[in-house]
Amino acid sequence: MLWFLFCVALLLGGYFFYGAFIEKVFGIKSERTTPAFSKTDGVDYVPMSKSKVYLVQLLNIAGVGPIFGPIMGALYGPAAMLWIVLGCIFAGAVHDYFSGMLSVRNGGASVPAITGKYLGNGAKHFMNIFALVLLLLVGVVFVSAPAGMLTNLVNQQTDLAMPMLTMVIIIFSYYVIATIVPIDKIIGRFYPFFGALLVFMSVGLVVALGFSSEHSLLGDYEMSMMFTNMNPNDMPLWPALFITIACGAISGFHATQSPLMARCLENESNGRFVFYGAMIGEGIIALIWCALALSFFGSVEALSEAVSAGGPGAIVYDTSIGLLGVFGGIVAFLGVVILPITSGDTAFRSSRLIMAEYFNMPQKSIRNRLLMALPLFVLGAVLTQVDFGIIWRYFGFANQTTAVMMLWTASAYLLRHNKLHWVATVPAMFMTTVVITFILNSSTLGFGLGIDIATTLGVIAMLMITTYVIKTSKGKHIADEPVSEPTTIKAKPLEN
Repeated sequence: MLWFLFCVALLLGGYFFYGAFIEKVFGIKSERTTPAFSKTDGVDYVPMSKSKVYLVQLLNIAGVGPIFGPIMGALYGPAAMLWIVLGCIFAGAVHDYFSGMLSVRNGGASVPAITGKYLGNGAKHFMNIFALVLLLLVGVVFVSAPAGMLTNLVNQQTDLAMPMLTMVIIIFSYYVIATIVPIDKIIGRFYPFFGALLVFMSVGLVVALGFSSEHSLLGDYEMSMMFTNMNPNDMPLWPALFITIACGAISGFHATQSPLMARCLENESNGRFVFYGAMIGEGIIALIWCALALSFFGSVEALSEAVSAGGPGAIVYDTSIGLLGVFGGIVAFLGVVILPITSGDTAFRSSRLIMAEYFNMPQKSIRNRLLMALPLFVLGAVLTQVDFGIIWRYFGFANQTTAVMMLWTASAYLLRHNKLHWVATVPAMFMTTVVITFILNSSTLGFGLGIDIATTLGVIAMLMITTYVIKTSKGKHIADEPVSEPTTIKAKPLEN
């Protein structure tokens, strides 16, 4: 229990100390009018309170990633918890803060436009393709995962034999509606409640485990195991762990979601709480599920058998029912199912906005929104027929590659403004090495090279990219988008 609480304390300390430092490096301007006011359109640019934006951001970024990823990462042992803490504070939360605040500074622009501004048109086109591919994969994953979980729940708790296709159609229908209606009608109205439910259920499971007579929270693991690969399937910790645990430590998907809330942020002073803080919140959720997976099954060998038998979705169901009983377990399970659904619809919403930005098509009319959204849903529906395991593997790589691009964008921004760029450059260097080594080493997705050769080439490629970004960006200032003061609406002061 003390290890878990220590990790949570580190994450909270990261928010208050390192988060404040990152905010100072960026240099907020609380008097500056945000896009929520300067571009209000009643659809995507809608001012919302700090607490509401935080809860929506938390739900937007927290799909099944901070649950499924840490469960799979728990197979490596407590080392997974160490990466969640360090990755979240120094990489993931930094990534999320800059993806949100750079969007605020650039009129609510999507991540490909921001990348293009600071890294050039080549990077912009690459990011457009990668972001859309990632968002489609996210949308598909976040249809298939909750559909499978809900179908199993219905079939296990009732006498029905509901086919999974029925639940896929229901979830897809909801996505179509949520993607095209104004953001404050569904997302802004109901998601804060779902966010609060998520936090309540996550904490409830930990408390239940703490009082359980059958299970002990990390009781059989020693501190030395934090640095040991305990994977019973002989899976290498490097670089696979850093791809497996994505959303709980760092996730490129968040870079596509942060601009949604950047368009609703009332004051730049709210940015640390909303963007850096939501990532810390997701890190705590990831810690909870990693600890639950390690503790509930007693050993990584038993966890591995449970994963092989039913996948991470079954782990969530068994843990929830086992700790909270049938009623409480079902409520907790539904709280988990909400996560991918509330991220899936915003994934398609982000895709619509990126497409609209690329084609310069205003989104105030419902006709234009449908014109952008429907082709994405058709393609997404086709991809749901692909095996979930294959989609998940490609999602993991695409996700972390997108994160790498966003970190280099933040680094370029800081270099161009003569600020301390290393806060973004160092995690960018590390994650660049991770994704290049992974794709070179992977025999299923990549080139199947030996790990030593793949790592060496990954380091060389990382150093070349680092040199290029520093050389082409340092001191070459690019101004933030000018914001004209509206005549009737002023930026709201920071809320207490």
